[in-house]
Amino acid sequence: MTGASSSSASSQHGLTDRLTRWAKGLSGKAEEGSVEAETRPRAGSSSNREINRRRQLYEDIGDFLFAHDLDLTPINFSVALDYLTGANIGVEKAIRAVMMERGKITNGWIETIAAEQRADEVTPDSLATMLDKVEENLTQFTGLMHESRNSAKDYGAALQEQAKDLVEGGDSEPVLARLVGLTRSMVEKTRLVETQLRENQKQTTALKSSLETARRAAEHDHLTGLPNRRAFETVLREEVALAQAQGEQLSVAFCDIDHFKHVNDTHGHDTGDRVLKFVAGLLAKASNDRCHVARHGGEEFVMLFRGKGPGEAGEVVDGVREDLANRSLVNRATGERMDRVSFSAGVANVLAYEDARAALKAADRALYLAKEHGRNRVYLAAETD
Repeated sequence: MTGASSSSASSQHGLTDRLTRWAKGLSGKAEEGSVEAETRPRAGSSSNREINRRRQLYEDIGDFLFAHDLDLTPINFSVALDYLTGANIGVEKAIRAVMMERGKITNGWIETIAAEQRADEVTPDSLATMLDKVEENLTQFTGLMHESRNSAKDYGAALQEQAKDLVEGGDSEPVLARLVGLTRSMVEKTRLVETQLRENQKQTTALKSSLETARRAAEHDHLTGLPNRRAFETVLREEVALAQAQGEQLSVAFCDIDHFKHVNDTHGHDTGDRVLKFVAGLLAKASNDRCHVARHGGEEFVMLFRGKGPGEAGEVVDGVREDLANRSLVNRATGERMDRVSFSAGVANVLAYEDARAALKAADRALYLAKEHGRNRVYLAAETD
């Protein structure tokens, strides 16, 4: 165990050193003894602007890591990059929320966020195993078909040969005996192939079930049973295309449970999980083929409405908000009555923005305005935002 830990620490230290050297090189701070390149891009050229942009990004990432006293690790670097560039809205929102609450993030918190981002993914190992089984089954099936085809061909040729002997008028008894033998042999081979095919079919059915389970795991949140962010992003692309093709409106809403950390801290994570499932159930009641509800991560949910403008969509969301706020929830474990559970939401017109990502950010900004102005309310995004 000691040796393994030492090796892990050594490799981590080596990786940190390489990242440090890489960042220095990209930021223009060459190490001692390095040779400066003779050719440089012209000032004002597009390549020079790109280099300056990248250099600034690397410096911003470094400033972010040092400001929060974070280790220089690939995970921290990646999360900082996602946050600063807005490449991953889930990471961006999570960091912004914890900074508003605590003012600082930690190495452990980033590891938790990174794990949540990967929680619904099919692991490379499980996917590789399933693909190996698919290939193995296909190989077996191809072999069985080839063997069956050859057996039928050989049987047909042998029958023709024996039929010739019968036509020539010789002694028919030996010929009939050989025909019976050929037929028995073919029947046995057919039975063997049928047995192998049945076994292959069982394996294929089991594999299909495994693949379906993996697909569901990759697209659904295990706690609430709702589609997850990955599935929602697929639906969003499809619904944008449909709305544009059919000239329909399309609205998106972000809903975030208010003071959810307080629920966990006061009543425990099991109760917090039950609250998440309860809210998910209320939102899911609005779901149909033109209204999609998903868990976007943490205590946040997302809703997509085709055929509704932001005003109409906001009314639907506000109806669910009011329903939740008027309920009196009880901690099942202790029987203690809980403080009022509510959520805030932001709604945006998807087609009013240059792309779906911009619309999501607009809905997110509206959500945070709702939070800042007292929570337990629904705000519409300004389309000029």
